[in-house]
Parts: sequence; structure tokens; C-alpha cells
Amino acid sequence: MSFLDKIDKASLPGHIAIIMDGNGRWATKRDIPRFEGHRNAVKSVRACVEAAAELKLNVLTLYAFSTENWRRPKKEVSALMNLFFEFLKKELETMLKNNVRFKLIGDRNGLPDFLQERLSLALDSTAGNTGLLLNLALNYGGRDEIVRAARKLAEEVKKGDLQPESIDESLISEKTFTAGVPDPDLIIRTSGEQRLSNFLIWQAAYAEYFFTDVLWPDFTKDNLHEAIFEYQQRKRTMGGATVSKAGSKFSADIPLTASNSRISEILV
Repeated sequence: MSFLDKIDKASLPGHIAIIMDGNGRWATKRDIPRFEGHRNAVKSVRACVEAAAELKLNVLTLYAFSTENWRRPKKEVSALMNLFFEFLKKELETMLKNNVRFKLIGDRNGLPDFLQERLSLALDSTAGNTGLLLNLALNYGGRDEIVRAARKLAEEVKKGDLQPESIDESLISEKTFTAGVPDPDLIIRTSGEQRLSNFLIWQAAYAEYFFTDVLWPDFTKDNLHEAIFEYQQRKRTMGGATVSKAGSKFSADIPLTASNSRISEILV
């Protein structure tokens, strides 16, 4: 029996986020250039987007390029930017076919000029789609995101439009790149590493984590289904007294806020 057959379709995570790691190691194991690992990773992206759309998930967020990745060799960074250009061209049809709405999270202004038109086309072409929301985290950093949110709130305070004591978690969330999007229920990281690497650090307070040794270019639909199945076996109290199965509707007697939350326990 496949993991897809084991999944409870009525108890799916609303938002899955993936740290796509291991492209370089995948290439090194095969004694080929690192860029080939990135190129072969595209099929895993396509598989996950298709699987998420098939399951009718609400949100899928993929960590593609961090603010720290600019420190990599210039040749590799340049190759990655060109790969993103190709991806946006080739995968637009897949997104339209699967009713996927594309969104970029991260500092778009820091990306090369040649990417801007292609990004606008993908954003505009899918804006009316009503299915899966695909967030591509590109030139994204969790700490940078929080700094930007703090600056926006500080400007409002400076102008007299906001009182400091009025700042709460919901206001901070409204200033993030994921404003209006539910926080991730499940965060997956490939390649065996067990850390967030500056990914959705504000939004991840209540997320469940799934770590796998599978390198990202080898990640398949079945691996995604496995992560979802594992997620559904967990019990989440979400800071309340009532234990609820992962993926099911939360039913504690107190309101769910980050201030009364407990970060998911991870066995390292």
C-alpha cells in the first residue's frame, strides 16, 4: 500500500513548506557539476506542485534561494538565476493547468533585472487561479523579513498612525511576506539536515517538522505523501489542554495565538 492510500484526505495540512536541500551533494555523489543538481531538482518541484494540487492543498511554500545564498560562488549564483528564469517559463503551463496561483515571497528588488518581466508574467497570469497557492521563497530570509516588518511598524509609529502599545502579533504578521496566508502546519527538510536555516522563523512557531535523508533531486510525490502521513500520526495540543490529531480542526477551549503556543518538539 502506498503512502497516498494511507493518507486521511479529510485531515490534510493546510500549508506545507519545504526546505529543498541537497542539490549540491546529489551532484557531488555523481561526480558532476553542482549546477546539474539544481537542474535535476526542477522535476522534484514539479512533482510536489502536482501532488499538492491533486490533494487540493491550500498552500505550498518552497524555499528556493535565501538571502545568504548570494555568498555562493558567482558562477553558481548566476547559473541559479538563469535556472529560475527557465523554470518560470517552462512551469507556467503546469501552474495554469493545475489552477495554481503563484506568489513570490522575498525581496524581489534584489533579483536580476532579466528575471523581473518573467516574474511579472507568472504572477499576473496565475492571479485569477483559485486552487493551490504556490509561494516561491526567492531572495528570502526570515530575519530580514522580521526586520522589514519592524521598520514598517516603526514608520507608522513615527508618523503618528500607530501607538507602540497597539503592536501585537497580528500586526507583525500583517507586515510579513506571507500576510494573509495561514502559518505552515508542516515543514519538510530534505538531505538529512535538521534546522530551519532562516526559513519562516516567525511563521514556524507551531509547525510540525519532517526531516528526511532523501536529497532534493530524488524527492518524489511518494516522499511528500509519506511526510503528510507521518504528520497525521502526531498529536497537537497547540498550547491548549485538548489533544487533537494533526491536520484536524483545532478544538481547545482557549483561543489559538502565538503567545500561548508551544513550539513543536523535535527529536534530534
